Amino acid sequence: MEIGHNWHKWKSVIGNVVGLGERVGLDDETINSVAFRMGDFFANHFDPANDEQRLMKELWEEGDEDEKRTLASLMARLSHRKTQHH
Repeated sequence: MEIGHNWHKWKSVIGNVVGLGERVGLDDETINSVAFRMGDFFANHFDPANDEQRLMKELWEEGDEDEKRTLASLMARLSHRKTQHH
């Protein structure tokens, strides 16, 4: 499975997942937990398709669990905010 070469489309997919979680009533902690699991899955199963994804993978691999959770939370928030403005 290919994540995609378009960084903005990839962020949009993540943002839509976060938005769906909010609509079904998931709290921030649960959404962040899902984002953490998605980040771990992507890092372990996909090769980066572009420079941005490569950077995210390198940051993920370098971080400890707390740093990964922070990165996942930030990515989820950024992605969701971007999809709300479109």
